Amino acid sequence: MLWIFLLIVVLIIVFIVANIKIVPQSRAFVIERLGAYKETWQTGLHVKIPIIDRLAKNVSLKEQVVDFPPQPVITKDNVTMQIDTVVFFQITDPKLYTYGVENPLSAIENLTATTLRNIIGDLELDHTLTSRDTINAQIRVILDEATDPWGIKVNRVELKNIIPPSEIQDAMEKQMKAERQRREAILRAEGEKASKILVAEGLKESQILAAEGEKQATILRAEAVKEAKIREAEGDAAAILELQQSNAKAIELINQANPGEGFITLKSLEAFEKASDGQSTKIIIPSEIQSIAGLATSVSEVLKK
Repeated sequence: MLWIFLLIVVLIIVFIVANIKIVPQSRAFVIERLGAYKETWQTGLHVKIPIIDRLAKNVSLKEQVVDFPPQPVITKDNVTMQIDTVVFFQITDPKLYTYGVENPLSAIENLTATTLRNIIGDLELDHTLTSRDTINAQIRVILDEATDPWGIKVNRVELKNIIPPSEIQDAMEKQMKAERQRREAILRAEGEKASKILVAEGLKESQILAAEGEKQATILRAEAVKEAKIREAEGDAAAILELQQSNAKAIELINQANPGEGFITLKSLEAFEKASDGQSTKIIIPSEIQSIAGLATSVSEVLKK
């Protein structure tokens, strides 16, 4: 009898423990009572009534990422391409997520595909390839609005790959190659132009510097010649001044000595002798010297007699 009682106690404990639920962080439990929604359990310890209460859904409140396979879309200029999308979403209302739609992920995938086709259908190929941010924003707004009744918040949508047809890819590669070659030619031409401009500017600058140098050299030479002539003239003037001063001093000494007429006559004869030794063809003889010369001639005739 004791063993049966202990067994019943153990079964009751196990049964109670089995109905104690601990909700971890970032999770939520949707509880139904007799088949109808009862409440949503948040993080913490909860007790479920056996048989009456049932765990309908264990919902993750973390942000989730879903990578959908490529979808065929047709652009406005009738180009068929494959585009796959990545959707980042988060469950904000576990009750709506549980009862709002049968298969939320499948619903988001189909909604993403149809929205993508509608948006790409209004764009041409080139615009589609260069407008990823615009397409992402448009899809996110539409999905976020459509998934509100499902308790889902779409945070971000990204176009993962845009795969055009092979012939379009070949044409695009050729176009890109031609564009790169064109840019290369332009850059090369601009580089050659800049190089020639720099060379011409350098030659011009060197010629200007050479002309400036020649001008400075000419000015310095002219100043040196001018300075030399000035110094030569100053030297000649000093020599003449010194000579004149010497003559004036000699005359002054002679005047102070009060020379006689014979001395003056003798000096005149010396000057006449020096003049007669030169190359002059005409000699002007002072009257005093002429008289002396006549006297000398008379004396010599008397002596001959």
